[in-house]
Amino acid sequence: MPEVVALYRYPVKGFTPQSCGHITVLPGGRVAGDRVLNFRFADAPAGDDEWCRKQNGVVLVNSPGLARLQVTFDDQTQRLKISHLNQILAESDLSEAGRQRLVDAITGYVLSQTENPLKGQPARLPLKLVGDGVSPRYQDNAKGMVTLHSRESLASAAAAFNDPSLDEARFRHNIVIEGVPAWEEQAWIGRKLRIGGVEFTVEKGEVRCLATHANPRTGERDLQVMQMLLRAFKQKEPTFGIGMLSSAGGEIRVGDAVTLL
Repeated sequence: MPEVVALYRYPVKGFTPQSCGHITVLPGGRVAGDRVLNFRFADAPAGDDEWCRKQNGVVLVNSPGLARLQVTFDDQTQRLKISHLNQILAESDLSEAGRQRLVDAITGYVLSQTENPLKGQPARLPLKLVGDGVSPRYQDNAKGMVTLHSRESLASAAAAFNDPSLDEARFRHNIVIEGVPAWEEQAWIGRKLRIGGVEFTVEKGEVRCLATHANPRTGERDLQVMQMLLRAFKQKEPTFGIGMLSSAGGEIRVGDAVTLL
């Protein structure tokens, strides 16, 4: 029977993941603690508490060097720690002064990168750290969605790309499963499934962006994932993984069974 083999959440939109033993899916279908913060441009066309397209902030799609940072967010203390090469760049709570320290550290780091979205863009500064640290509101689309792929699909892509070390961290999903044929999850679109005690409706395939081109360890754009998906698998859009919604939510743990309803 298919089962969950890894779980992830991404406290800061576009930054590195935290591996989890369990996640809480909220009613409506977002993961608690996932994308609760966002380093956003000053000229972003939305309020701080509103959803906004990812291109309106500092994220992997425009700042691949973010992959070299390690991010830890403590839900209880509301403290965010950002490190580089095991050296802490900034660690603070979400007070006004704390946010400013975190913004200063990220601004300096991003400006130091060869590829960055701030160079020659004065209207984007100063950056602002938005989000209350609790509400997951900065996913890639306004609906939110929990995302999933199978290790079998990852292995198929790795073989097609001739890259046996292809890292699932490139795809930034919440749930990873094993025990299905490669690409089987794409056949679930429009269907319902249960993972542990949580029932989902599979809404769509996940169309990939430039963030997948960045090596999740080195921050270098070393693999043209979008073009390779189109070419290797004859796709109309570069798709890997699925997006799901849940009306009731619930808990999911590593080892939970996955059942198609």
